[in-house]
This record gives sequence, structure tokens and C-alpha cells, in this order.
Amino acid sequence: MARPNYLNEIKRRILTYESGTVFVAADFADITDKKTASVGLSRLETEGVIRRILRGVYDKPAYNRFLGEFVAPIPDKVAHAIARNFGWTIVPCGDTALNLLGLSTQVPAVWVYVSDGTYKEYLYDNTTIQFKRTTNKEVSKLSYKTALVIQALKALGKDNIDEMVISRLQKKLTAEEKKAMVSEAKAITSWVYEYLKQICRS
Repeated sequence: MARPNYLNEIKRRILTYESGTVFVAADFADITDKKTASVGLSRLETEGVIRRILRGVYDKPAYNRFLGEFVAPIPDKVAHAIARNFGWTIVPCGDTALNLLGLSTQVPAVWVYVSDGTYKEYLYDNTTIQFKRTTNKEVSKLSYKTALVIQALKALGKDNIDEMVISRLQKKLTAEEKKAMVSEAKAITSWVYEYLKQICRS
């Protein structure tokens, strides 16, 4: 029986990815073990097939024709790849949550996430990603979109949420997400839950 060529299998999958996709060895667990996948990714980086962003984190670089160069990976994609590598559950918070939900056009100086993992900070290409440990109920027991909206509301503060914010969030959520949100978030801070109910009414 021929020995599987794990490197070729990993390479074939990467070639099907969209430009800008960020990945780690754990993403190829169905092909081979993490150690073997790590070696394979390192070889593909040497071959120029992929780009190394951080230790153990790579991307299929996206080329910008207008700029005439490969662009830096999207920080949120890098953050989620790091989280998958460690098996963490993460949720954007503060200015990061506001930016991702379209409630702020300001690009965060530091991309911050609450996590059920340990405190970590990463720097690449003048971008800083920071993970802050929080209680499990803020990340692990909620769907991603519910947790994201909660973090955004907390970032704005009780007295800074108006009809425009509520309207924008209503448009960002599907009917299914709204239904889940009302059900999942009953145990959170009361003022946040009251705003969630307003957001989910339409």
C-alpha cells in the first residue's frame, strides 16, 4: 500500500483556498497530525506557495493590482487562526467589535479579543492582536454573533446606544440569529439584555 503524500494533499487544499485565507496546522487535522502538517506548511512556505505571518500561522497571500503588491492579511482572520491553533473560543471586544459590526469606521490600533484561553499578544506587520482571558459565560456559552453584539454594546456603554445603533444591528442580524440571541443572553447584564430585546424585535 502506497504511503500517503501528506504534503501534496495539504498543497492541493491550499490551492483551492481564496486569496487572503489564513490557516494553521490544526486546519489540516483530517489529513495528518499537527506535527506533520506543521512541517508541510514550513516546506510550502520555503517553496513560496504560502506566506508565514507568525510562527505557525500562514496565509495564501492576496495580491492588490492597484498597489502592485501583496497585502497584509486581515487581522480578524489571523486572530481566528491563532484561536483555532490553541483551541480557544474568542470574541472581538471594544473598538474591534464596533469595527467588525460597522458601528465604527475607525481601524483599531490594537485588535482585542476576549478569550477562554490565556492572555497573549502578537505583533505582525505593524498590527497588534491581543487576547484577554474572560469568564466562560461571555464566550463559550453563546453563539459567536450573540457574543459579538454583547461586546459591542458594552463597548458603547449604556448611555451611548441610540436608534441608529439599534437599526444598524437589526440589519446585520438574520431572523435566526435574533431568535438565538434573545434565548441565549438571558443571564447577561440587565441593561444589555434590554437593548438586545429591542434589536431583536424586528
